[in-house]
Amino acid sequence: MALRLGLRAARSRLLSCRSCLSACRPLSPGHLCRPLSAGLRYTDKHEWVRLDGGVGTVGISKFAQEALGDIVYCSLPEVGTKLSQSDEFGALESVKAASELYSPLSGEVTEVNHALADNPGLVNKSCYKDGWLIKMTVENPAELEALMEEAAYERYVRSIED
Repeated sequence: MALRLGLRAARSRLLSCRSCLSACRPLSPGHLCRPLSAGLRYTDKHEWVRLDGGVGTVGISKFAQEALGDIVYCSLPEVGTKLSQSDEFGALESVKAASELYSPLSGEVTEVNHALADNPGLVNKSCYKDGWLIKMTVENPAELEALMEEAAYERYVRSIED
């Protein structure tokens, strides 16, 4: 009976992760939840892309949004804008600085996160979920090979911080 209750409690914790809003792993002190960043690829300029079929969702990394500070304005492209990998497509302005945004892949902008016009702070609050910037078609999936997976990006960020 105690074992059954223990499993039920563990399952309950597993399903109630408040950090990622998904079932990831049991909550514990120092819980670091990463499911929202799973499957992302990163640029050396701190943009990320998540592919779903032939559409890439683009945002900035936690490292970038923390470095910028409180974001107060987002300049994003219009739907239909064609981008090549590394093209500048917009900018974020914060109380500290402004930072250009660069496309991680080649393709066409299919959607812009209009919620950021009224609430640019979403990038700070939820850079991997609600604070995404654009969605785009992916013209050349092979370009993904030039981007970093999460472990490589974490090493890259640590090298910058040192």
